[in-house]
Amino acid sequence: MLALSDVTAAYDQVPVLNGLSLELKRGEVLALLGRNGVGKTTLLRTIMGLLPRSSGSIALDDTRLDGVPSHMIARLGVVLVPQGRGILPKLSVRENLVVGGRAAATRGPMPLREILDRFPALKDRMNQLGGTLSGGQQQQLAIARALSARPRVMLLDEPTEGIQPNVVQDLAQTVLKLVRDTQLSVLLVEQNIDFAMQLATRCMVMEKGRIVHEGDATELRNDMVLKRYLAI
Repeated sequence: MLALSDVTAAYDQVPVLNGLSLELKRGEVLALLGRNGVGKTTLLRTIMGLLPRSSGSIALDDTRLDGVPSHMIARLGVVLVPQGRGILPKLSVRENLVVGGRAAATRGPMPLREILDRFPALKDRMNQLGGTLSGGQQQQLAIARALSARPRVMLLDEPTEGIQPNVVQDLAQTVLKLVRDTQLSVLLVEQNIDFAMQLATRCMVMEKGRIVHEGDATELRNDMVLKRYLAI
């Protein structure tokens, strides 16, 4: 579904992605792991067109995404839930969801009822400002806002950061059910290995802007893999 081939990208002429290639299949959760600073977030930003790639290609099925403006990439069905959540703090929960639904374009936004069925913690907070929610509630809102656009691909950047363990568990179950029900494809950047293992069917490890290891998600239990690539 989503395919990257030999993608390079840089910040101020400093290379960050160095000939990176990967494929994300329909209904798959692919965990992208690696130490801090290896280019994981840069990769997500490049897919979304927030950082222009220097070379290589990015495609959603037969549609090229490289060089396409970010808002058009969202309308084509790729959405980003950024690290730090990126909700609009001075808008209500309802208004955040409405804003997210605008990216649905001709697909039409996901009905509010269906979103709240998946995120019941938001039901009684529809008129509450996004910035006053707890960290876990804000993360749920960030994913719900992305979901309102009826995406085909969701890019999740560190969704468990700053969230209590019990909320992390609920979030894992919500995402898993979402993938099963809708065949959503998810590219997950995550430091929480246990969370990644619950969601992912496949994992990749990045070093210095390249994919250096690929395998089944069960390999995250392999001490040799963890020590070599993640310094655990």
